[in-house]
Amino acid sequence: MPKKKNTTPIRVNILFFSVFILFSLLVLRLGIVQIVHGEDYKREINRKEDVTVNNPVPRGRMLDRDLKVIVDNKPLNAITYTNNGASQKEMLEVAAKLAKIIDKDTDKVRERDMKDFWMIKHPEEAKKLIKDKEMELFRNKKLKDKDLYKLQIERITKKHLDQLTKEDIEELAIFSIMNSGYKFVPQIIKNKDVTMEEFAVVNENLSVLPGVNATTDWDRQYNYEDAFKPVLGRITTSSEGLPAERLDYFLSRGYTLNDRVGKSNLEMEYEDVLQGKKEKIVNVTDKSGELLEKELVSEGQRGKDLILSIDMDLQLAVEEIIEKELWAAKRSPGTSLLDSAYVVLMDPNTGEILTMAGKKIVKDKETNEMSMKDDALGNISQTFNVGSVVKGATVLTGYKTGAINSATRFDDRALDIKGTPIKKSYAYLGTPNDIEALKLSSNVYMFHTAIRIGNGVYRYKQPLNLDPKVWDTIRNSFASFGLGIRTGIDLPNEQTGAKGANSPVGKVLDLVIGQYDTYSNMQLAQYISTIANGGYRMQPRIVKEIREPSTNGEELGSVYKSFSPKVLNDTGIKEQWLDRVHTGFKKVMQEPGGTAYRYFSTATYSPAGKTGTAEAFYDGQYRVPGEKLIPTMNLSLVGYAPSDNPEIAMAVVVPWAYQGSVDHGANKKIGRAVMDAYFNKKNGVKEPVDETVE
Repeated sequence: MPKKKNTTPIRVNILFFSVFILFSLLVLRLGIVQIVHGEDYKREINRKEDVTVNNPVPRGRMLDRDLKVIVDNKPLNAITYTNNGASQKEMLEVAAKLAKIIDKDTDKVRERDMKDFWMIKHPEEAKKLIKDKEMELFRNKKLKDKDLYKLQIERITKKHLDQLTKEDIEELAIFSIMNSGYKFVPQIIKNKDVTMEEFAVVNENLSVLPGVNATTDWDRQYNYEDAFKPVLGRITTSSEGLPAERLDYFLSRGYTLNDRVGKSNLEMEYEDVLQGKKEKIVNVTDKSGELLEKELVSEGQRGKDLILSIDMDLQLAVEEIIEKELWAAKRSPGTSLLDSAYVVLMDPNTGEILTMAGKKIVKDKETNEMSMKDDALGNISQTFNVGSVVKGATVLTGYKTGAINSATRFDDRALDIKGTPIKKSYAYLGTPNDIEALKLSSNVYMFHTAIRIGNGVYRYKQPLNLDPKVWDTIRNSFASFGLGIRTGIDLPNEQTGAKGANSPVGKVLDLVIGQYDTYSNMQLAQYISTIANGGYRMQPRIVKEIREPSTNGEELGSVYKSFSPKVLNDTGIKEQWLDRVHTGFKKVMQEPGGTAYRYFSTATYSPAGKTGTAEAFYDGQYRVPGEKLIPTMNLSLVGYAPSDNPEIAMAVVVPWAYQGSVDHGANKKIGRAVMDAYFNKKNGVKEPVDETVE
């Protein structure tokens, strides 16, 4: 029988050979890892991350035209917290320690936050809020974590929350701020009313308060109290942070959630330059997120300064005049609805606003006591029927369309148009020409001008047929002077006014005497400036120039940007036409019979202008929705001086001035006192001479 061959050694050899091959491949792979990729893996193990943080800096200042500081930054002691990678537990421990050192305002702590915090403080009691059957459903995956959490929150009662002490709630207020910001970005725990004791104790305990710092912050300082403050605007607080309605806008520009930004008016309009250049720091961390070091990439720079066109001395004087005359007018009969007055002073040649003042009388609902508050923004946010002040634009529109000329006269007899109430002047004024019509404020002259602009013919007791284009012709002409159109002022939320319907046709007669469409006081200032400077509509400006931040905090920095006067449009009015309107406006104030002569005849600066009285319906703070509209009278005044070479233009509006027939003349009294204040300041007269006729 042949001998069977043994195959075991062959199998063993194959196994050994396979192990050898695999081991060789392993050694080869290890060599590749160590030799070829060794440095890469070593770098991965020691990998660092760079986290860039932009720290905010103080905002730019605002100064008036004489370089008096209006808005500045005042230093504040502040307690801040920077999360350098701490866990929630570690932050809670720090918050608890800090709550024992500082008094923290808890007004903004929400009930929902208190419920969450109670669960952290009382975990065992929080567990008992979940019933056994609910836990069974959870274990069977029929309820989720969020379902149990919702049940716990719903079952926490006021009795549970009462277990939280005042110190607990302060701890929560602090923790909420700590937990709300980005990593490595300082969060302001407290920067208002930080006592010296709090500041010192925090400083002494920084070693046991990781992430906490006792440092210096800033807040806006207003050197003229509340004067002009609404126009200056406001900024958000650190707790408000970025406004929700503009969140995407700011985040896309490198802002962080708790940055303080301009919220209104000049602070908002010039946010880009006032904000400044943030300090840039790179935080270097290891793979686990631990902070290794900080590197300063670029130093921060305080925001740029705004030089305003406003003259704060004059602003304060005008505000005082408005208050005085408003209170005085309020003592006259028929003034129960009178509550406000507005004044704008503008350089007609540059558009610079020297004064933008407004005051409003408000009544305390509980005590019924009256007080005066600033309402300067009413000059651009409120519009009114302004009356005869627009008649200069009517006459110039008549000239421009060929409806009238220097020889045109109209009989001032009342117009009786079929289907339209009687249209007349306040008295029969003879047969005036354009100049006399302005001086005496003839309504009828303006009516006939409008009829001719509309290619119509007036016939006693007959219908009035006008070209429908008359509305656009007049409104477009008015707009070229600034009436019924945005003035372009560098402030947000400017209102253009309301335009009445283009029917019935008789309403176009109301339009040309300022008793149909509504206009703002800023529009009146632009309008009268356009007439004063020879027919150029200038853009009004509050900011004259922007300056780089100073290096020593005292002197002004170099000019970053200067705003040149901007002509928005040329009205195309001929010089001889303007001369006639200038003459009419001069007679209004300087010639007996002029509607403002009684108040301006003694002025030494050669004033010119136009008064206005408009029938209107009350639409102010005391109006009750749904109730019948109350008829009242608006007063206005526009003017400039000197009449032969104007350097200042003025607009005054006193809405809802009186009911009945007793005109207290507050528009003219305010206007005279304001013009006096301007020229007294210019001429160095310390005490204004009050020559206003009572």
